[in-house]
Amino acid sequence: MPDPKTITLSVDGMSCASCVGRVDRGLSVLEGVGDVSVNLASETARLIVDRPNRVADVVAALSDLGYPARTSSVTLNVDAMSCASCVGRVDRALAAVPGVLDVNTNLAAETASVRFAEGAVSTADLVEASRAAGYPATAAEGAGRSHRKADEARALARRTALAAALALPVFLVEMGGHAIPAFHHWINATIGQQTSWLLQFALTTAVLAGPGRMFFTKGLPALMKGAPDMNSLVAVGTGAAYLYSVVATFLPDRLPDSVRAVYFEAAAVIVVLILVGRFLEARAKGRTGAAIQKLLGLQPRTARVLRDGDSVEVAVDDIVRGDIVVVRPGERIAVDGEVVDGTSRLDESMLTGEPVPAEKGAGDAVTGGTVNGAGSLTFRATRVGGDTTLSQIIRMVEEAQGAKLPIQGLVDRITLWFVPAVMGIAALTVLVWLVVGPSPALTLALVAGVSVLIIACPCAMGLATPTSIMVGTGRAADMGVLFRKGDALQQLDSVTVVALDKTGTATEGRPELTDLELGDGFDRADVLSKLAAVEDRSEHPIADAIVRAARAEGARHAEAGNFQSVTGHGVRATVDGAEVLVGAERMMTREGVDIAPLAARATAIAGRGRTALFAAIDGRLAAVIGVADPVKPASRAAISALHDKGLKVAMITGDRRETAEAIARETGIDHVIAGVLPDGKVAALDDLRGADGVVAFVGDGINDALALAHADVGIAIGTGTDVAIESADVVLMSGDLAGVVNAFAVSRATMRNIRQNLFWAFGYNIALIPVAAGVLYPAFGVLLSPVLAAGAMALSSVFVLTNALRLRRVAPAMAERSGQTAAAKAAPVAAPAE
Repeated sequence: MPDPKTITLSVDGMSCASCVGRVDRGLSVLEGVGDVSVNLASETARLIVDRPNRVADVVAALSDLGYPARTSSVTLNVDAMSCASCVGRVDRALAAVPGVLDVNTNLAAETASVRFAEGAVSTADLVEASRAAGYPATAAEGAGRSHRKADEARALARRTALAAALALPVFLVEMGGHAIPAFHHWINATIGQQTSWLLQFALTTAVLAGPGRMFFTKGLPALMKGAPDMNSLVAVGTGAAYLYSVVATFLPDRLPDSVRAVYFEAAAVIVVLILVGRFLEARAKGRTGAAIQKLLGLQPRTARVLRDGDSVEVAVDDIVRGDIVVVRPGERIAVDGEVVDGTSRLDESMLTGEPVPAEKGAGDAVTGGTVNGAGSLTFRATRVGGDTTLSQIIRMVEEAQGAKLPIQGLVDRITLWFVPAVMGIAALTVLVWLVVGPSPALTLALVAGVSVLIIACPCAMGLATPTSIMVGTGRAADMGVLFRKGDALQQLDSVTVVALDKTGTATEGRPELTDLELGDGFDRADVLSKLAAVEDRSEHPIADAIVRAARAEGARHAEAGNFQSVTGHGVRATVDGAEVLVGAERMMTREGVDIAPLAARATAIAGRGRTALFAAIDGRLAAVIGVADPVKPASRAAISALHDKGLKVAMITGDRRETAEAIARETGIDHVIAGVLPDGKVAALDDLRGADGVVAFVGDGINDALALAHADVGIAIGTGTDVAIESADVVLMSGDLAGVVNAFAVSRATMRNIRQNLFWAFGYNIALIPVAAGVLYPAFGVLLSPVLAAGAMALSSVFVLTNALRLRRVAPAMAERSGQTAAAKAAPVAAPAE
């Protein structure tokens, strides 16, 4: 059975929170579809399908719901096809890509035309699928990444301008006559009231049939299905005002003289104001995706590749694994790869935040999107298309921006009944005015009912949460903080204690050998040679320190056999026929080695903040080893900043307590849990959770993967291992603890922004629906005009979007790679025993 796959579709036609709820419910009931998350701000639906052909069912369901998925087409030039069976294989390979809706492969033209769901698949995915089937392909006409929101804003601007031009004379004639009696008399004396109404009818009809047609074509079918949305409210409201005015104009005998009036200007101006709001929304939504656009801007479009001995320029989507890519001075690296020739310095600040360029030479890894310096490089492509580091970062940010936070559940539950409830309130309002309202009751009932319908459109509710998430996670990405899971954004705001791994997290993770105290009868050169032979087989940071020290002292090179690593304890191997053990005290205890002769020396070493390890040769204690791992320059300042935010900080380490407490004293850590194995970190997190509440864990190593997954929020140092990063909820692109502080700062700012938006969106409706219904009329004679209601409704959405965009100005709480504190400049401390 195929593995489930997450896809993201772009959805048309969603305008308010009720649309989101309808799409969510409609997709959730489909067979083989799960974990549906619909986002109004990004206009996407993210979901998991159990097999690729489910995507077609999802697209069909969206079309039936009235919210069609956007589709794109691309033509591929396909090589190596020679017969009809080749065509069939290409067809099947491309059709198997999740998101592909239709494939038409042409043998004569050697092309494949593919129609696919926008957002679910990229041209690079299609090229790779064809290549994997044995038919290399290139994009003849790429689907590209259009600036859709900018195009939508321009189209709305044209529609709004046309509507405004048509509505302006209606507004001036009708409202001008009310405001300036002399103008009203002049109109009656020249063209007459009936002619004026006929002109207003013609212009308003043009507004509703032209720029305003979208509200009726979308809103009325939704109403007929018993699932009204924002468009339904606008259609009913403007339609009621328009039809009443038509009756007053063409069937005057059907209405008493006291209530015979027209509201053409209300219908026309409402459409204009709502279109203005939609235009401003489209512009603001485009800015909410600025982070993604910035990341996309890091991707070069073309690169120079060696083909048949010649350097040719090809599209980046056409680069395949194994291609040799030539990079000239100042160019961006196109894809991830390994340098095969040349030396240069690369600006990798987009990944690490480190402003100092990194030296690169043969054998070094390079990352797509980074910038080459003055040198020239040739590298072999190792990861292309969606597999590159930059593509993975973009995918992480997109998924976080499309996430549905737990707080959104409240909005969803309310919007399930909100629009139908509003229509019920509007109907009740009309009824009450007709029964107990003063003369002219019918006119006042119409005004109040239309005002309720227009002012209660739940656009702001639907935008309140997703826009803040989009802008907040985008701003976090600018700071080098990637939220892999969107709900971590909310969860991080409730964290009360931050637990840190030690090695590579609080410390540099590059220890140095500081002490080698020998047991009786052992020679330093011989012991160091044997230790280096064993540790040369290990990937632990301590191992590297011992090997480097041995080389520096010119120790004899020896070979180790029968190497074995005992997780959390140490390593063992055979060197020159002798069994060598290197590890923590528990390793010696496990193997029955007496450490008493050097126990005092080990305690003294640990007391100075260094990691103490033991070595045994053929069952005899040979040495105690002291290794120091410098605390990272920003660790003390970052921990102080976390304290300022009211957070407790704990350190969980496999190292000796004396060493761990020395680091804690230097950095200001509150609580130390030392001497634990990797699975012990999970138990330690449970203890912290029981005592202090919600726990975040920060780590970078394979040993941290369990703890990262078990914590309420797992934060991986991005310079760590892929296993740790895959287990985490939040990834820091640099290895600096300042990123942890920034993650908390963005989380808190975003959640505060969401709460502000929700307060405004709900408070606005709660406060103004009664006003629109006429609750102030008996006491003050105030009845809200439908035109003012439309303006207020449009402004509420713009307010929410504008408030969310303020998150783009959130400043980093700490600068990455901050300067060292006095304590951090002190003697190095603490190496790992984890």
